[in-house]
Amino acid sequence: MAQTRLAFVAQGRLHLHVGDGAPRVVESAFGRSLRDRAAQIQNRNAWKMQGFGARFMGLSGSARPAPDGGDFPILLTSVARGSAPGEVLYSLETREISGVFAVDASGFERRLFHTADFRVRDLAAHPDGTAIAVSVSQGSLAANIAVLNADGSDLRDVSEGDSLDRAPHWDPGRPRRLVFQSAGLGRDASGRLAGRGPFALQRLDLESGELQCLAEDPGADYLGPQVAPDGALYYIRRPFGNKPSGSGPLGALKDAALLPFDLVVGILKLLSFAATLSRGRKRPGASPEDDASPAEQFRVWGETIAVGRSTREERHDAGEVPSLVPSSWQLIRQTQAGQKVLANGILSFDIAPDGSVLYSNGRAVHRIDPDGARTERVHVGNLIQQVAAL
Repeated sequence: MAQTRLAFVAQGRLHLHVGDGAPRVVESAFGRSLRDRAAQIQNRNAWKMQGFGARFMGLSGSARPAPDGGDFPILLTSVARGSAPGEVLYSLETREISGVFAVDASGFERRLFHTADFRVRDLAAHPDGTAIAVSVSQGSLAANIAVLNADGSDLRDVSEGDSLDRAPHWDPGRPRRLVFQSAGLGRDASGRLAGRGPFALQRLDLESGELQCLAEDPGADYLGPQVAPDGALYYIRRPFGNKPSGSGPLGALKDAALLPFDLVVGILKLLSFAATLSRGRKRPGASPEDDASPAEQFRVWGETIAVGRSTREERHDAGEVPSLVPSSWQLIRQTQAGQKVLANGILSFDIAPDGSVLYSNGRAVHRIDPDGARTERVHVGNLIQQVAAL
């Protein structure tokens, strides 16, 4: 059996994993340069936070930030197989910019595209290596599918409307077709976002412009569609629950994937600060296992997932690694014969070139053989948000 090769995003970092070896962390050279530049700017302005400068600005000692550039969040938003053997595509963003990058097997990084005008996420390289499909958001809370050349040039929208179009993938049997997930957006009389409908699966023919719905359910979200070489459609199905943003703190977070970058970062900082306070004020007699911090959460597919309890349960589990998402999040294989559930509690998946399927439950990556006869665990980790088969 050939070695399993995959890339995955875990705890905000990109990892490469080949065979039975330990995963290797890949740091973006572009992201590092941005962070270094931020540190230099902070150092040049450090006088404002010290001595007379701090007193003049009314800053107390406890309020003076450290000039180390550490407070410069860089979000890795997606990862995908590239067009060349061993190549990995990924997108990242900061408060100001978003970009698409490629790193080859040697670790050399190429910047394909970056912009301050909109956000680029959800990458998929064309099988023939000529194009990349992406999801683009321009700050209107809507997102559309776009296509750019493999060298990063000529980005052009291919879907439109007040909708949330995400996770494009090419149909390997029809090179000019894309499948993606799409949800309609509801707005009030003043144009403010009031909610979204369930994600359905769409197929777009780029030559004719024809749009066809492949799967939909008023009670379920269908996520991350991919077409296998044999024509079967794979996707994640989860129950749909579109609660209003005013339903409480966690309810407000459920729509955080649609919010501007600054607000998302602010929410994360608030949760981290609250976690620090809660660790300093434990209940009398409480054990470490009883301390559930609000910072023990992360976001996938627009959902806020509490991971603290799952992490603690795994310490006592010598068998299967528990999923970070409910068992109702299912990996589905759909053919003309109907739908088949392949696995439960699934966070992310990808179809490898040989037809095998890699999937993550957030704590481990498993592989399903091309014939579906065997499933094996290939890696155990922490907060594995997205996987890409290489």
